[in-house]
Amino acid sequence: MKFGTKTIHAGQQADPTTGAIMTPVYQTSTYIQASPGDHKGYEYSRTGNPTRHALEKNLASLENGKYGLCFGSGLAAIDAIIKLLSPGDEIISTNDLYGGTYRIFTKIFENYGIKFHFIGMDNTECIESYINNKTKMIWAETPTNPMLNIIDIKSLSLISKKHNLIFVVDNTFATPYLQRPLELGADIVMHSLTKYMGGHSDVVMGAAVCQNDSLAEKLYFIQNSCGAVPGPMDSFLVLRGIKTLHLRMQRHCENGKIIAFFLKDHPKVGDVYWPGFKSHKNHSIAKKQMYDFGGMVSFNIKGNKLADAITVVSNMHYFTLAESLGGVESLCGHPASMTHAAIPLEEREKTGVVDSLIRLSVGIEDINDLIQDLEQALARL
Repeated sequence: MKFGTKTIHAGQQADPTTGAIMTPVYQTSTYIQASPGDHKGYEYSRTGNPTRHALEKNLASLENGKYGLCFGSGLAAIDAIIKLLSPGDEIISTNDLYGGTYRIFTKIFENYGIKFHFIGMDNTECIESYINNKTKMIWAETPTNPMLNIIDIKSLSLISKKHNLIFVVDNTFATPYLQRPLELGADIVMHSLTKYMGGHSDVVMGAAVCQNDSLAEKLYFIQNSCGAVPGPMDSFLVLRGIKTLHLRMQRHCENGKIIAFFLKDHPKVGDVYWPGFKSHKNHSIAKKQMYDFGGMVSFNIKGNKLADAITVVSNMHYFTLAESLGGVESLCGHPASMTHAAIPLEEREKTGVVDSLIRLSVGIEDINDLIQDLEQALARL
């Protein structure tokens, strides 16, 4: 089954009772049992729900995995994955990552005795120097948020297998339409389904997908025991959104490319970050492990003045100033004061998150309107 067909059909079947072609919203907390333990596969909706189950099967298929698990948010998925570890364990993580991930790592899990090493992963050769007998996991985002750095998934998978580590890839920016980390050797793929997968800015949800039976068993236990599961209505919304994922991502990529080149040539714009540029330091890796380069573009303003960035993001119309990304509508954000505010100034500036950095989530609107919107906002400088 090809990817575009999977988005519509994988894990789904007509309702056996009514013949409804869309997976119903099973809005129930509990299920009838003929006798203790004699039921139709579901006992309690924290443990399992038919709508959520259909989504979990769909996600596993899209990532070419075996097991899918849904959670109440992307951070809830991260929380469950880190709970695979124990006090004293260590994680090697990319230093250019979503601020919320950094926050839960440093403000929550460090308090429980887990140690994190945040390092640049553009060059995977340096990673092994951080591995010791306490290291249990490698955590990578690629493309990274918001600097659009590219990490070589295949190389990291070889290192993780050599040292018997769990290798996790946050695939939120790429989605399985552009990149499938399990095929490249990752052990777990996680998503904020809130973003491109749901695609309509109307649901908050996260997911994890894996192949390994033992990892899946542990994650299912954590999912059920800790209870950070999504409801059936949210599961229905993500299932519906995924049906157009391949169409939306194609347009996101097309528009993102045009916006990136427009910004690159603009006299008031400094650096532009987009992995599709041949000048991008890991363009060759992106070209190898991704099918296209996505709709996320970041740039800074010449002179690096905070006031200039605020002027631009506050005066755009179609690029709405808002948290999040990946919806059909274009969004703009100021990472230093919004998504990455939890990261200390010195640390974020090391990775390029300077005061004038602006992150664009390029939507699927008409490209001419988007260009005009950027032109008029930049003209105010």
